[in-house]
Amino acid sequence: AKDYELRQYETAKWVSTVIRGETQKEAMRQGFWKLFHYIQGKNEKEMKIDMTVPVTCLVKSGCTDFKISFFVPFEHQDCPPQPTDSNVFIEERKAAALFVRSFGGFASPEKYAEEADALARTLRNRGQLFHEDFFYTAGYDSPFKLFNRHNEVWYFKK
Repeated sequence: AKDYELRQYETAKWVSTVIRGETQKEAMRQGFWKLFHYIQGKNEKEMKIDMTVPVTCLVKSGCTDFKISFFVPFEHQDCPPQPTDSNVFIEERKAAALFVRSFGGFASPEKYAEEADALARTLRNRGQLFHEDFFYTAGYDSPFKLFNRHNEVWYFKK
């Protein structure tokens, strides 16, 4: 469709942390740094790992817990080094079909919510079944990239 796409993602490992009781913006900041320390060597192998995109954030309706995640690079998917920070963990996300809406610019939590609402409305209008109680935000750019930025919101297809 012109305003969203349906993607099939394979099973993959992500390194994640959950930040509780903060605003989404603050949770993203804290979560990013915890995960960044992991890829900089705060793991059992003291191994530096390449930064990957997207950086995702799980947003659940009416909840102030946010799960921030980095995709584990393909070369470490089979055996990612274990985090040494007890608040950081490796998770395996099962294969899934996702409805994705892309947009540009600098994405704030408010902008992500607005785009998620627009995607949800479109999906409902088209009779698509999806998990409405949560969505993921996905950011692809460094904060230093000023132009042609790429952001997404994801809903899981039922």
